[in-house]
This record gives sequence, structure tokens and C-alpha cells, in this order.
Amino acid sequence: MQTERFDSSSLEATEEFLSRAYTPMRIGGQPNDTHTRIVRNAAEGLIVDRLAFGYTMSYTANPLGLVCLITVHSGTMVDTTDGRSDVYGPGETFLIAPPDRPYTGALHSARYTITMFDPTVLGTAAAVGSHAAPGPVRLTGQRALDGGANRRLGSTIAFLRDQVLTGPPAPDPLVVATATQHLAAVALAAFPSTTQQEELHRIDSRDAHTDTLHRARTFIEENAHRAIGLSDIAAAAFVTPRAVQYAFNRHTDTSPLGYLRHVRLTRAHHELKTADPSTSSVTQIAARWGFAHVGRFAAAYRQLYGTTPATTLRTRG
Repeated sequence: MQTERFDSSSLEATEEFLSRAYTPMRIGGQPNDTHTRIVRNAAEGLIVDRLAFGYTMSYTANPLGLVCLITVHSGTMVDTTDGRSDVYGPGETFLIAPPDRPYTGALHSARYTITMFDPTVLGTAAAVGSHAAPGPVRLTGQRALDGGANRRLGSTIAFLRDQVLTGPPAPDPLVVATATQHLAAVALAAFPSTTQQEELHRIDSRDAHTDTLHRARTFIEENAHRAIGLSDIAAAAFVTPRAVQYAFNRHTDTSPLGYLRHVRLTRAHHELKTADPSTSSVTQIAARWGFAHVGRFAAAYRQLYGTTPATTLRTRG
């Protein structure tokens, strides 16, 4: 195990250390107390650093090439990558950036822990599950899915920092490797990831059967007069929105909203054929069936029925 300490009040020395320890970067800001303290504990495949900055510092950094998780203990950190302004405060653990992406941001009198490991460990951890995801495994979100996931991730990092990598004696390499895989597994459960996307895709594909299609169609036909959308259709079919889309794509030549539009057109057509043109108008009937733009309604109607709504209304019966 390697332990390294940095303690300085020089911005130039701090920039040089950060560039050497992490990735080439430029720092700047408005220092009040420029004191910086960093303690690095590194073992094979795992780095856990404790950092404390007594001032406001901005940074622009190259890609790290590693999964980098930051746990904020005090102060705040602001991620400004790609024009964002995401603020992280005490108790939050987040992904600073994908391993292959540069990043920018600022920290304000922050004390935090940086934990880094090789991205390939995510794939090793994912392979333990029942389904190995095709292709590289990646974290696809920077914030934890919920408070419980955030707490579990923070506790895991604290254990690695305070127990596994605290010596002497130096930690056993097998213990470090096992702990790193455990961290990767916790991170996969805590953050959105490609493994979750693959699992959702499998579940949605499984649910895209004819029963789902029947429930969705029935709901649409019984509620076409209401202001319903894809989420309402999916809830009535007891599946996700993507599953109901898969069901329509797999078994029909339209989408759920396309079918809703067709049902509304046929209901409007029936009403146009039976309405009294002296008391009803195309605009009123179109609006009643969810068509706010009468021109678009007329175009869709003509495409389906080969005539205009106004003609149908005039020749009722």
C-alpha cells in the first residue's frame, strides 16, 4: 500500500500535485485561505484520497480514465461540465464524470473523499449477476438513484477508507481486490447503469405480449374521450411505457399513441356523420376528440376517409 500526504498553501504547488495525482488540470478561483491538505491511500487497483480545501477553487480537468466517486463531507462542489450547474453537498456521493470525458467545476471550502478504480471492474461485478450485459459496463448517471443507495455507497467507501486501506500492516491484496469488486457492485446498484438498462429492456420485451396489447387497446377504446397519454395506457396495461410501445410495435403496424389517434378519428367520423350541421361544427367535434388544431385534424381525416370533415358533416345520414 502507498500512502502519500500533501500539505501546502501554494496554488501552484497544489495544481502541480493534483495534475500528477489525478489528471492534467488547471485550477483557479478566489482564495481566502489557500491551505490544501490531501492524504492518499492507494493499493493495487484502488485509490481512496481525503482532501480538504479552505477556499473556493475552480478546475478544468482532462479525462481520468478511472471511475471516480466523490463523497462530500463539508462545503459544496459544483459540476459545470457541459454547461450544467449541479450542486453536491455534505453526505452526497456522486460520479464526477465518465472515465473518458473531461470535466469542469468548482469547490467551495470543501472537505471530501475521492475513490477511484478501473472501469473494467464494473464488468467483473456485473458478470456475477444472472445476466451479463453485452459490451462494456458503464455508469450512466452521476447521482445515486435514491437516498438509501446514496447511504449504502457512502458507507462502503468509508469502510474501504477507514478499515481496508488503513495500516499498518499493509492490506492483503486479495482483501483489496475483493473490496474493490464489492464497491463496484454497490456502485452498479446505486447509480443508473447499462446493466439496469439491459435488464429493463429484457423485462419490457418479456411484457410485450398480446395480453398487454389487448389491455392497452381496451383502455384506449374506453377512454379515448379523456386526456390520456402513454403513461396512462401503460398503467392500465400493468407494464412500463416502453413495454406497451414494444407490444404495439411487435404485434401491430402502429404505436400506442397512433392507435389512440386512430380511435379518436373514427369517433369523430361517427359524430360528424350523425351531428346536425346547424348546431355542430367541425372545430367543436375535433376539439371534443382531442384535436386542438383543426387544420391537422382535417388533413388526418382526409387521409383516412378520402374526404373532408366538413363534407361529412354536410352530408350526414
